[in-house]
Amino acid sequence: MSANVVQIAPRVSGEVTQVMVADDAVVQAGEPLFSLNALPFELATRQAEANLAAAGQNINASVASLVSAQAAVTQARTQLNTARNDAERVSRLEKSGYVSASQADAKRAEAANAAAGLSTARANLESANAQLGPKGVNNPAILAAQAKLEIAQYDLASTVVRAPHYGVVTNMTLSPGQFIGAGNPAMTFIDAESAWITIDLRENQLQNVKPGDPAHLLFDAIPGTIFEGRVQSIAWGINPGRAVQGGLVANQASSRWFEPARQIPVRIALSGGMKSWPRNVRVGGKVDAVIFAGGTRNPIALLARGVQRVKSWVSYLY
Repeated sequence: MSANVVQIAPRVSGEVTQVMVADDAVVQAGEPLFSLNALPFELATRQAEANLAAAGQNINASVASLVSAQAAVTQARTQLNTARNDAERVSRLEKSGYVSASQADAKRAEAANAAAGLSTARANLESANAQLGPKGVNNPAILAAQAKLEIAQYDLASTVVRAPHYGVVTNMTLSPGQFIGAGNPAMTFIDAESAWITIDLRENQLQNVKPGDPAHLLFDAIPGTIFEGRVQSIAWGINPGRAVQGGLVANQASSRWFEPARQIPVRIALSGGMKSWPRNVRVGGKVDAVIFAGGTRNPIALLARGVQRVKSWVSYLY
């Protein structure tokens, strides 16, 4: 079994102050995973607010409403980024048949609502800018201070690292007091809405295999039960392991009469999407797969189905 695995990394550097999830926890999109020490970023935000206030004093204008409006824009933009990334991911899964159209529509609606929220926050920011008067509109000093404040606010919001989408946190060794650099992996995250089976077939076994062919799947984690699936795709290439020396392909000496057959990955999706995925199956688990390239009614297919059925019964013994 395979799935999309992501290494979660913070956007800013800092000391871990709190870990909000346990190992192997199931989390929802936007749920907080861990937080970093926010004090340096709070001080940077205060400094940026002071710089904006000083720029306002130079033109005898109050920037109090501008600061709060800018904070609302930063928060709305963060929410939109999360909602839009989640919607785009689910839309890709919808095309592959992993999620239903209603689930994808719900995510797209959330992204649309977040976009509307950002538009409202921007309108309020423009209104606050207009209140500065003629000297404040498009004032270079005000614009520069406002941009620095937005960066500081965004960095402060990034001290809380959140789940990119619905999934599972696993193999976690993060603990409070640990220092994490920006971009350095902090924990492993598995997408809970996209999983597939990968099998390696010899090149001479691919002659009649094509996307859409039915398949039967037997998981070691679910002995005695055979699941239905379909071939989703066939890899277009593999790395044969040819080394390069001095800009030229190195010769691979072999003492064998016949070179071992190359194996090509074939991706199989479970029929029914993620709703029918067995919960006991884990990423990397063993699967026995039979692809019916010529249909399921011919004698060879019936024999293969019988052999796999026997395997499903025998799998109870080990």
